[in-house]
Amino acid sequence: MRYVRSVNTTRPEPTTPEPGTDAGRIVLLTTSHRVAPGLLSWPAWQALRTADRVLCADGAHPQLPYLREAGTAVDEAAPTAEELVDHCAGGRTVVVVATGEGEPALTDGLARLAGSGRVRMPELELLPASYDLPGARLLDLVQVMDRIREECPWSSRKTHEGLAKYAIEEAYELVEAIEAGDRDELREELGDVLLQVVFHARIAEEDPEAPFSVDDVAAGIVAKLIHRHPHVFGDETASTPEEVKEHWLRKKAVEKQRKSVTDGVPLGQPGLALAAKLTSRVRTAGLDVPVPTGEGIGYELLALAARAETEGVDPEAALRAAARTYRDAIRRSEGQD
Repeated sequence: MRYVRSVNTTRPEPTTPEPGTDAGRIVLLTTSHRVAPGLLSWPAWQALRTADRVLCADGAHPQLPYLREAGTAVDEAAPTAEELVDHCAGGRTVVVVATGEGEPALTDGLARLAGSGRVRMPELELLPASYDLPGARLLDLVQVMDRIREECPWSSRKTHEGLAKYAIEEAYELVEAIEAGDRDELREELGDVLLQVVFHARIAEEDPEAPFSVDDVAAGIVAKLIHRHPHVFGDETASTPEEVKEHWLRKKAVEKQRKSVTDGVPLGQPGLALAAKLTSRVRTAGLDVPVPTGEGIGYELLALAARAETEGVDPEAALRAAARTYRDAIRRSEGQD
């Protein structure tokens, strides 16, 4: 049996008896459930239109209504490998619209039949009719989240307020994975953070007064990114990171129409990060506001955070690094390392 992929014109030499011209051809048509039904590639439509017979084992396959509307007759049948080979006799072409993961039982049966050497096998072509675009698996996440929200006793009762602490925890775990340099952990923690976004968006859909969906969230951030990157999507130019930041801050100032450079700085963030953020806002705005001095550790920490920001050091990251070194020293003293 000879396997041919439509995306490659180079065909491997057969390892079983060469199919005769009368052995026919089997086209296994695979589609992605993440692409709207009916959006098939041109080679797929050509195969369907020139086929002598089109088969599909699943009468509820989402492609069937669109194929029939386009004038393609589809027989709802699930032939065995032997029956499918018989359908191809006389040089006929049979297209199988695959279900699930690509009809593994059928392809395994064809492989066994070819290995037996008992019959002249048709040519088998695996033809992807639709492809997942980058980000297509996000659709799976949205669908899974919908079902969990509807059927899970815990998830169905959660509110924005009840989930808030998890967003903070997951963000910290993501930062920890980044600082540890663990790629597997990084991928997992990014997923956990993404879950928080999708979960909150799903809850927001149920708001009776001001609902919005994950599509609204995505549309908002897309519009913001385009607007704040005129050097990419517009006519402005930027050749250095500093110029990019200038564009960003200028566009952001117009959008937010803030009265103070401190507007929008979340006071609930960790103290060192808050101090560094305020220092950064003052420096970027060109204001001359000295760091206040006073007695107590708080003022000392404030001065250290301001100094770190001025020197381009993230005080939170620096303190965490020092704390990890201290943790390792404690463990060594305990004989753990």
